[in-house]
Amino acid sequence: MSIFFSSCSSNDRLPILGQREAKEIKHKDGSISVDTVYQTIAPFEFLNQDSTYITNNTFNNKVYIADFFFTSCTTICPTMHRNLKTIFDEYKDSPEVSFLSHTIDFKYDHPSVLKKYAQKLDVYGKNWQFAYGSKDSIYKIAEKSYLVAVMQDSTHKDGYIHQGWLVLIDKERRMRGAYDGTNPESIAQLKKDLPILLAEYKK
Repeated sequence: MSIFFSSCSSNDRLPILGQREAKEIKHKDGSISVDTVYQTIAPFEFLNQDSTYITNNTFNNKVYIADFFFTSCTTICPTMHRNLKTIFDEYKDSPEVSFLSHTIDFKYDHPSVLKKYAQKLDVYGKNWQFAYGSKDSIYKIAEKSYLVAVMQDSTHKDGYIHQGWLVLIDKERRMRGAYDGTNPESIAQLKKDLPILLAEYKK
């Protein structure tokens, strides 16, 4: 399953994407109410570009934008990250906003390679993390948590195929928007939606 749409924001609140289920909540007084439980990003542990482990806790109390890429990609990745860099430049000093790019090339994109890639992109500091992990861990979180399709493909010239979604995650680790990282209109929508999401936490 994958996301095939971008966020459409209302006046002051973004939708919550992904699976959801109704759950009965029993209160101290014995009464029962029904609450909606939304899909969240599963716990993870990856190495970043500095060979340091990052986890869900790295993004505590932060809104973040996640994507999947690989450093030798010659198709959509360069465009995705050029576009994402324009958002990073605006929020790179914000304590509330982070960026998380997962490489799907588990064979080559070790932390030292990711470090060089980040430097080439002119990204420094801790607000943009580049994550390396095993094939199983990265591919599972892509497809099960972020609903992004990724795969190896020996018939493709780059060896991998993936969707170019930029996924907006809130402070409760829920998906609040998905945007085509190669589409200027979609990037413009993300730039509009990010402040709307941040404003939810100021009320």
